[in-house]
Order: sequence, then C-alpha cells, then structure tokens
Amino acid sequence: MVGLTSAAGLVGLLAEPDAQLRTYALRRLNDEVDLLWPEVADSVGDIEALYEDEGFAERELAALVVSRIYYHLQEYHESMIFALRAGKLFDLSNPGEFEETIIAKCVDSYIWVSASHTPLGSVAADQHLPPELVTTFPQSAEGGGSTSAGLTSPTTPFTHSTLPSKSLLSRETSSTTFLSTFDPVHANGAKLVPPGTSNPFRGLEQRLESVISTLFEQCFQQGRYRQVMGIVIEARNLDALKHTIIRAHRDHEQRHVHEKQDGPPGAHAFELLEYLLQLCMTVVQERALRNEILKLILEIHTLPGISQPDYFAIARCVVYLDEHELAADILERLVNDGDASSLAKAYQIAFDLFDNSTQEFLAKVRKVLPEAKEAAPASLGASHPTDGETDAQETDALLANHHESSDHAAPPPTMNGGVKDDEPPLSDDQKTAYTAIRNILTGTKSIELNLEFLYRNNHTDLNILNRIKDSLEARNSIFHNAVTFANAFMNAGTTSDIFFRKNLEWLGKAVNWSKFTATAALGVIHRGNLSQGKRLLEPYLPRDNLVTGSAYSQGGSLYALGLIYANHGTRVLDYLRDQFQKAEDEVVQHGGALGLGVAGMATGSDDIYEDLKTRLFTDSAVNGEAVGLAMGLVMLGTGSVKALEVMLRYAHETQHEKIVRGLALGMALIMFGRQEAADELISVLLEDADPTLRYGGIMTLAMAYCGTGSNKAVRRLLHVAVSDVSDDVRRVAVMSLGFILFRKPSTVPGMVELLSESYNPHVRYGAAMALGISCAGTGLAEAIDLLEPMVKDPTDFVRQGAVIAVAMILIEQNEAMNPKVTSVRKTLQRIIGDRHEDAMAKFGCALAMGIIDAGGRNCTIGLQTQTGNLNMAGVVGMAVFTQYWYWFPFTHFLSLSFTPTSIIGLDQDLEIPQLRFHCATRPSLFDYPPEQETKTDEAPEKVATAVLSTTMQAKRRAQRKEKQLRRESMDLDQVPTTPKTTTVPPEEKMDIDEEHAVETEKKPKGADGSDGKVGEKDASTAETSKKKADKERERVGYDVMNMSRVLPTQLQHLTLPEARYEPVKAPTGGVILLVDKHPSEPKELLELKAKGNVDRAAAAAAGGAAGDANTNAGGGGSTTEAESSTGGAAEAAGVLTAVDEDDEGGEDAEMPREFDYYSEGEDEA
Repeated sequence: MVGLTSAAGLVGLLAEPDAQLRTYALRRLNDEVDLLWPEVADSVGDIEALYEDEGFAERELAALVVSRIYYHLQEYHESMIFALRAGKLFDLSNPGEFEETIIAKCVDSYIWVSASHTPLGSVAADQHLPPELVTTFPQSAEGGGSTSAGLTSPTTPFTHSTLPSKSLLSRETSSTTFLSTFDPVHANGAKLVPPGTSNPFRGLEQRLESVISTLFEQCFQQGRYRQVMGIVIEARNLDALKHTIIRAHRDHEQRHVHEKQDGPPGAHAFELLEYLLQLCMTVVQERALRNEILKLILEIHTLPGISQPDYFAIARCVVYLDEHELAADILERLVNDGDASSLAKAYQIAFDLFDNSTQEFLAKVRKVLPEAKEAAPASLGASHPTDGETDAQETDALLANHHESSDHAAPPPTMNGGVKDDEPPLSDDQKTAYTAIRNILTGTKSIELNLEFLYRNNHTDLNILNRIKDSLEARNSIFHNAVTFANAFMNAGTTSDIFFRKNLEWLGKAVNWSKFTATAALGVIHRGNLSQGKRLLEPYLPRDNLVTGSAYSQGGSLYALGLIYANHGTRVLDYLRDQFQKAEDEVVQHGGALGLGVAGMATGSDDIYEDLKTRLFTDSAVNGEAVGLAMGLVMLGTGSVKALEVMLRYAHETQHEKIVRGLALGMALIMFGRQEAADELISVLLEDADPTLRYGGIMTLAMAYCGTGSNKAVRRLLHVAVSDVSDDVRRVAVMSLGFILFRKPSTVPGMVELLSESYNPHVRYGAAMALGISCAGTGLAEAIDLLEPMVKDPTDFVRQGAVIAVAMILIEQNEAMNPKVTSVRKTLQRIIGDRHEDAMAKFGCALAMGIIDAGGRNCTIGLQTQTGNLNMAGVVGMAVFTQYWYWFPFTHFLSLSFTPTSIIGLDQDLEIPQLRFHCATRPSLFDYPPEQETKTDEAPEKVATAVLSTTMQAKRRAQRKEKQLRRESMDLDQVPTTPKTTTVPPEEKMDIDEEHAVETEKKPKGADGSDGKVGEKDASTAETSKKKADKERERVGYDVMNMSRVLPTQLQHLTLPEARYEPVKAPTGGVILLVDKHPSEPKELLELKAKGNVDRAAAAAAGGAAGDANTNAGGGGSTTEAESSTGGAAEAAGVLTAVDEDDEGGEDAEMPREFDYYSEGEDEA
C-alpha cells in the first residue's frame, strides 16, 4: 500500500459516529504516526476522548496511538502512562526506539516509586538513635540550617539539604505519598514493589508489574542477573534481590544437571554475591541500605540450599557489621570440620580479620573463641559505663547501628541458623588451632611476616640518601628534618638503620625538635618489630629515678615506641600510660601522647581517654595539640558523643590555637566512617566563626565519608573550597576530595583541573594533594599531566605539594609501567641540588624522594586493604600526615599508610614453604627501578675567568716560541702514561658549541690514557653480550619466589604451578594460605633472616644502655671496629640522647663577648 502523505482524512474519520471507521482510522494512524505525528498532534485530545469512551471497543488502540504521539512530542512520562493503558498492544519484544524508551521509563518509575517509599533509612535510624550533641554556643532557631537555605548555605546539615542527588543510591528517604498504594506480587512469590508503597499510576498497578516482571524474566532467561540486581538495589527492594540470587542459584544447578541444554550459562550464586558485595563497598552510598544488603548476604549464605557458603565474603560482612560473635562462629565451625582445607580457610579468615578490623573488634573475637582463657585487656576499654543502653549510644562500635542491644534480645545466630550450645571438650588439634588463630588475631604473625618480607627484599638506595644529605645544610633544622624523614620512609619497616650509623656526625647536628624527630624516625624504621622494639629504644626511653639525657630524645622515643606498635599496642599500652602519667617535661608529654594515641588506636579505652583529658585541662600549648589528637586516635570511629562534647567545649574555652587544632582533628577521627551520623557535628563546626574549627569540620567530613564517593559530600567540599574566607579551610576542602574519591581515582583529575589553575595558591596546593591522595600508587597519567606544571609553580609551597603528590602517584612504578618515572626522579634530584631553590620546595623534594622508594621499594600507599575494605590505619596516617603543614613531627604518620606489596604463601601449619609462583609477563614490567649511579672523583665545575687582551698577546708570543723550539728539537718524547695537558693557541682552535665541548671533555678515556679507541672493541663486545642477556631476560613468563614483591597490578598475571599446594582463595596479595596435598612428604622451608638480625641489634642497644646508665652521653664520635656489628639505633644513642646547650638542666654556653643593646624608644646616653 502506498504511504499516506497527509493525515487530514484519517483525523476526520475520528469524528465519524461509525465505530468501524474510527477503528480503521486509528489502525492507519498507528502505522503511519512516525511520519504524520506533526499533523496528528493537534488532534491528540480527540484520540484521548476515544480512550475515555468506555463504550468504544478499541480503547487500548487509541491509548497506543496517543502514547506514540506523546513520544514524538518528547513527553515521555505521558507516553509511558498511555503505553501502560494500551495493555497487550504494547509489545516489549519489538526492537524499536519507542519500546526501549518506554521500558526505560517504566524501570525508572518502578525504581522511583519503590525507593522513595521504602523506609530503610528511617527504620535503621529509629532503631539506634544517637544522643543529641550538646554544644556550648548558640545556634539558629532552625537548628543547623533551614531547608530553604539548603541551596545556598554551606552549613546546612546534609539531612536537611534540598540539593537534588545525582545518584539514586545516595538520595534521602522521602515520606511524601500522593496516590493510592498497591502491593503487586510476582508470580514466584517475590514482591517487586514493597507493601504499602505509594503508586503514581492509578489503575495501572498490574500493568506496570507485568512490564517489570516480563523484563526481569527476559533477563533471567538470558543470564543477565546483574542487570536485575542493579535495578532492585536502586529500588531498595531486598525481597526481589533475594529472589534474584536464589533464582540464579537454581538456574545454575539446573544447567549443571542438563549440561547439553541450550542457552547461555547461568551465573553462580557466589559470583553474584561477590558482585553484590563489591557494589556495597563501592557504589551504594547510604549506610543504612548498605547494612541491610550486607545482612541479606549473610542470610543467603546461611540458607539450607547453599551447601558451600563463601566464608571469605561472610568475613568481610561481619567486619563491616561489627558481628564479632558471628566471626568467632565461622572460625569455630571451620576448626571443628577438622580437615586441612577448612583449617587453612580458618587461618586465612583470621588473617583477613586482622587486616580489616579494629583492635576492639579483634579483642572481642578472641574472647568469644572456645577455651578463651584471656580476658579483654584492661587497656582496651575495660571501664565502660554500666548502663548498657548508654554505652551503646556513647561508644557504639564502628558502623554498628544495625541491631539493637536490649536485655530481652535473642541470642546471636550461628552459621547453622541456631543458638550455640555448650561445647564439648576440645581435642589437642583443636586447641593448637585456636592457639594459632589467637596468635594471628593479635597480629603477631602478620607483622612478623611483613617484617621478614621487608628485611629480605630491602632495595633502599643509600646513594640517594647520601645525595640528599650532602645537598642540604644539616645545621638548618628544616633540612635536617627533611633528611630524617627521607631516611625513615625509605627504610620504613626494614629495620635497617645503617644510615644513622654511618652519619653520626651529621646526626649530632640535630637539636631540640630535630632531635625529637630523628629519634621518632627509629620507630618508623623498626615498625612491626614487636619482639625487640622496646629493647632497641632502651637507651632513649625515660628511666625511673634517673634524670639524664635530652628530653627531646625521651619524648621522641615514646613516639617511636608507639609507631613500632601502631594499631597493635596491647603490649606497651600500660608502659606508655605509666610514662605519660609520670612525665613532667612538656616535650616528653608531647611524645608520650602521640605514642599512646598511635599504639592505642581505635581501642575505645575510657581509661586512656581520661588520662589524656586530665592532661588536656592543664592548658599547655606544647603538649595540648598532641593530647587532642591522641584523644581522637584512641576513640577512633566510635562516634562517642561524650568525648565530642568535652572536646568541643574545651576548644571554645582555650586560647591556644595549637590545642584547638589538635582537638578539631581529634573530633574528625572520632567520626571516622560514621557517614550520616556525623552530619550534625559537621554542620556545627562549619558554622563556627573560628577558622580552625571550620578546618576541623572539613576534616570531619573527609573522615566520615572517606572512600564513599558521596555526591553530597563532594558538593559540600567544592562549595566551601570557593566560598570560605580562610585560605586554610579552602585548602583542606580541596584536599579532602582525595579522601572521598580515592576509590574512584580516575574521576579526580577532571574534578580538580580548574582548581589546579586557581589564582589562590592554597587552592592549587589542595588540588595537588587531592591528586596525590586519591591516585596514590596508580601511576595515573592524567594526574601526572596536571601536576607537571605545578612542579614549576611560582609559589614555593605549591611546588612542595606537587612533588609530594607526584611521588605518591609514582610509588613502586618503574619506567616500563610509567615512562615519566625517570624524568621525575631527575627533576627531584635537580631541585634538591639547586642552591637557589626555596627551602620549602627542597623539603618537599626530600619527602618525595623518600616516599617514592618507601619501605625499601617494597611498599605502596594503601588507603584500602587487599580485600577492598577501608584501611583504617592507612587513612588515619594520611590524614595526620597532611598536618605536617603545621607541625613537622606529624610527617611520620605517613608510615601508617605504607602497605607491603608481597605474596607470602603459608601452608596449613603456618610454615613458609619454598615454592615458586609463575608470572606471565616480561620481567622488566614489574622489576625494581635501577639504583642510582654515583660519579666518583667528580671535580667541581670551574668558572671561566676573564683574561685581559695584553695577557692574551703575551701568551700567544710564548706559545709561538715554544712551538718553534719543538720543531728544532731532534728528540721525540715518549707517550706518557698520563696525558699532559697542552694549551692550544686560540687562533688554532676551531669554533665549536659549548655543549659539544663539554661532552668532548667528559668523554671517557682509555685505561692507558688514550682517547678510548683501544677499549671500543671491548665496550662493543660488552654491549653485545648485555643485549643478548637482556633479550634472554625479556622472555615472557618467569618465576617469582615465595615471599617476594608482587604489585597489585601484577596479581592478575600470577599463578601457582606447584602441584603440591593449592591456594584456598584467589591471591589478593599479602598472606595466602595453601593446602598441602601431600603433607606426609618432606618439605623445604624458608629460613627467617630478620629475627636473628633484629635480636642482635636489640641486644647491642640494650647493652649500650646498661653501659651508659650513669653517664651523660656526649657528641657524636667515630665508629670503632668493635662497634661495627652493632645497630644504628645503639650507636646513635650517644648522639641523640646528648643534652643540648639550650636544654633545660644543661650547661649554658659561654657568651662570646659582651654587647650592648638599646630598647626601642629609649634615648641613647
């Protein structure tokens, strides 16, 4: 049939009384509406009237025509409504743009209806409401801020903000209901729209349900379960989510039975659960929804139909939900199974729990385990309030608002779905297993293995350290600190303090706080040396009834002791508390507070908190900043309102800015990971007139929402970054973007691109640090491109931040992974050696050179663990490190972010077998960077001197005479062994470029003094052999020994070809448990090297301390042969413990001469 060119005739037929004519017109219009819709649009009201006519037989056809007209008019909502009214005439299987658009609108409407009226967030909030924060300063009548001002006020609480969310996963729960409700039920029993949900489609409930059900069924048949999961997660419909996973599991089993059946392979339930867990950690931004999904994952894993639950996924969930009893139940069940595979899984879960949990959580798990004779340590919060409800409100554990604590609560469920009964007596094997698990949960085993790995694979280049030291003047305290930090970072965790031993004279130039920092550096170098850490620091630590040594070295030693036992301070907390209480010198108190905070991180101990609070009220500016920070470290992530009220009140009472800054940072740490629970405190702090407290409000926002990628947090930070009047606040607002978005590093360069070009240097510095924090260890090319111009910025501290950020991004990168590594290293060396460069830029350069080679080139900066959870210690270390802007000793906190990139295989006996992994790449791709070449006997560059014309004439005359005498001579001189330098007359010289002349002068000579031609053949042969060796070395595929460095990007290429051992899970880096298939056969084990070396160094340090117990140590001296075997810590003790001339209690230096001075305004005699 020939197509119509006009719709006028058909539109006229719509007014005919004959129903057949109207039906014919509608059918033709439905076929031609895509071409004739501009004419038909004017008559859409007449067609709608036909639909409203209940006596008209083709009402659904009229609705379909109206839907198509509205589609072309881009009125998609109206088009969707009439498409649903068209009933079966709207066919989802048609592959057209109209059908696809309507389906998308139906899905969006389903998500909107379900998500807007599912009270997940409100229910969770009602179950565990935190006490209201009481402040000591007035607020507005509307509280934190009114809703009407939500679009403009930067201090509006997030819970009252009217800013529209960019993601359905981060929007707030709406209580608006504007249409009747409907409760459709899926054919299989799963409710696609939750009960009581309001519906904007009157009379279309069943049709909308049919469209969604049909769409989901098509996805199930095609194996696209993840698409369905994404829709129901955004719709917050957990019943449909549960049905989807169970359906996937059932389909997989059916296809497994009928392997010859046609159709796409089904997705296994465990794969979907892993995908769902990944969505929870990276995409879902609302904390209440995340907790509900994690509970669902636990529920599905414990269903009777799931015969082999994924214990590793369950362990990740229980950590996030703070279900310590369920964690202990998992370990108990695996140990009771008795086989080698289950035991290896139990050990692996214990290692994962240690990596992802807090000290408080691990102590609870150890206490619940069978035969747990040990009680929770007194330093881990033994003295809590007796009122259970008050305790749950004031110190509720991290991310633990998902259940209620009441006297009538049911016992906790076990993996079998029941309640624990009395356990039978344990066998010897079970007792051995539980002892090993407790040892792992205390962290002793993990830390020992990491220490061994860093010691065995230490590739620190001392030439770089020596060049930094030689380029920076040691008598300048800034430069001395810079070298100290570079040494600490390069040797972090390696126990190698040889640099101190070889540079005692340089070390002796440290005075006052430089000595404090140098002593604390020993804690970074020996971090994790749990067995001998205290003995190593014995010469430096304060001694009872003995006043000797420098107070700065004593305070630094307490700080170092805390760094050695960072986030694992059970052994030394009592000692640190005792020294902190006894200390009378403010410097020692300062170091004691820092050490106590680092070692007692996240313990939630009320006793330590009270000791710190008592010292805080002395109002000392020297120790107040450290005490405020330590209070936040101890109560890290607890959200303790009691602590917040005390700290906030005192921050308004004190007059010391340093104390206010320490308290502001401490309050931010208390709200670590609390997300929406921190909104009230954030609003209170951001409304304050004190810029230091507003600074703390931004840090609170960064810590509360770290790693979430929250859109509302990002918008708040960007608003403050361009609106606050304080440069400090604007700087930290831009920098905090890195903490929020470090799980999405590729999005940060585009976000801060304009900010990196801001007129304000503080904003530019913040943009550089945001790139460094978020892209650390990624080698992201876009971030490097943004930072390269900032390295040449006219402002010194912007250059400082840029070089630090570049080093963070390029850490553990080589030239094969990122071609810019070599040029960046040369740039850092150039800046360090430039005598005209500013001190701040040089300081940043020294830090950068230490960061890029951190941990002996075996560590990266990890703000999340290998399993994807937040690395609490890493995030806190990075946050406190950024405060080096105000106080240099905080720089050592960056070592908490250093994560060893290792692969350590253990068998079920927790022994280290000798085995090889296979890496299917070129060896140079992940190899260590080459060590820096040193130029020996390099003469200083000479500056050409000016020569007068008369002198030149005299020289030319003398040269002509000498030339004439040589011609007349009959004897020839023999060629000397060392060539003589002959001055060539200027008129005989050729005109050459200066650069070529320099290259000619620096051209290497032969061994016999010739021009090098004699050795060209040997050099060519050596080069040829080197190329052959490189070609052999570059064959794809090579073996990696156990306990070697393996980068995160290298893991995907790693396999275990050993037939004897099988890993219990896919390698994720770090410790991996292996099941020995032939346990009866003999096995070769790796010998531990670090322990013997550490024991010798500790014995030397302890011996030196005993020998010098009653002697006041003097300045640095030379190293004798007898002392050559001792450690650097022991030899440096005599230097660092020396009392400075200006130290209290030391002898005053004599005045060189008498002098007079006149006060300003005083008349001269």
